[in-house]
Amino acid sequence: MKIKKPELFFSFLLVPVDYLMLVLAGISAYYLRFASFYREIRPVIFDLSFHNYFRPLLWVALLWLFVLAVSGLYRITSARKTAQELAKIFLACSTSLALIAILIFFRRELFDSRFIVLVGWLLAFIYISLAHIIIRFLQRKSFLFGWGIKKVMIVGSGKTADNFIHDFSAHRRFGYEVVKRVRDFSLETAQEISEFIAGNRLDEIIQCDPNLSKAELVRLYDFANENHITFKYVADLLGIKVLRNEVIDIAGVPVVEVKRTTLEGWGKIVKRLMDIVGSGLLIIIFSPILLLIIIAIKLDSRGPIFFSRCDDGSCVTRVGEGGKPFNYFKFRSMIPNSDSMRYKELADRNIRSDGPMVKIKDDPRVTRVGQVIRRWSLDELPELFLVFIGRMSLVGPRPHLPEEVAKYEHHHRKSLTIKPGITGMAQISGRSDLLFEEEVKLDVFYIENWSLLLDFTILFKTPLAVLKHREAE
Repeated sequence: MKIKKPELFFSFLLVPVDYLMLVLAGISAYYLRFASFYREIRPVIFDLSFHNYFRPLLWVALLWLFVLAVSGLYRITSARKTAQELAKIFLACSTSLALIAILIFFRRELFDSRFIVLVGWLLAFIYISLAHIIIRFLQRKSFLFGWGIKKVMIVGSGKTADNFIHDFSAHRRFGYEVVKRVRDFSLETAQEISEFIAGNRLDEIIQCDPNLSKAELVRLYDFANENHITFKYVADLLGIKVLRNEVIDIAGVPVVEVKRTTLEGWGKIVKRLMDIVGSGLLIIIFSPILLLIIIAIKLDSRGPIFFSRCDDGSCVTRVGEGGKPFNYFKFRSMIPNSDSMRYKELADRNIRSDGPMVKIKDDPRVTRVGQVIRRWSLDELPELFLVFIGRMSLVGPRPHLPEEVAKYEHHHRKSLTIKPGITGMAQISGRSDLLFEEEVKLDVFYIENWSLLLDFTILFKTPLAVLKHREAE
């Protein structure tokens, strides 16, 4: 799994490091209890071998790690203040100690020494605190070398904007570099920024001016959303079109970050892990079917097995996360060199006049095998390999053609916030005649309300939806 953002890397690194620190704290507490100097003070009157101690220690460390996670210590964020982090660690360790005390109460055989438990708690706090201090120090130091620095545009003409620019320039530890400043967001300014981002990287927009008009605020928010740029604003300037936000502290100023999706941070890591494991298992399970389809396609008609090249020989592409195209392939279900006919000879058969998508009724290009694999959506099974390598996800909005995306209206581009999926909300809606706007609304709902449970629900309902749709046909 490739972690692109340094915040993800450092927060992900904390998990195995903390687990090792917890195990080390438990081992240290054990050997301190059996050290000769302490046995002289308090003789050992119980029998606890290291082997019998170590196994429950590993499980207790997992429980402890869960409490640390629930306490918010692994939230994906820039390096937070040390005092805040240590306070969270202390509270989490104290909660874990209370849980262990409850376990000991119900299972007296778990540990025979209160010394080991109490010293283990103290050492866990010390070891984890040191680990977090070191890792957060390395995170801040990485900013000095330009790793993890966020390229930001400041919008505003007031003192707050001036202070941000000064602080970000003077203190690299904040992890921000101001690459552009504008004092308003008129239509001319929007055009200027569009030209700027065409040749420059821009990660975030921070809105600092309380005097911007409502129209400018809406335009600025839509601009960030359409171009997949994180949008933040200084404490409460935007009271519209914001579904999810988070207040963070930057240079001592409360700043609100608008969340485009709940699928950020650890959610993104968990979803990617699920994609890798799920697609890998499904590839193995469906491998006999994949082989049979390959043989059937070769016997049925001349041409390649996969649809991966356009009629002009260029690679077939779909639009992925952030509006970036990726090379796409699936099983060939049509006669070769007939893809462009949808826009020419067969254009009058398009039954999707409600949006940019094209769907040909009674498509004459489809082969005999193509009719079967399309009927049961088997032509899309190769997408599992695209999921495995990270181009797609098991669940998400369907990937669309570049020429279709080029016709999107502003609000349609919200569906490009995350990776496209093999299945999604629209596919399990129970209707095969969804209007394009209805499909977009379902995709946006998924993006804004993502959860692991929602993914499992969609995956569970997908086979039932496919069978139900085919029976209706």
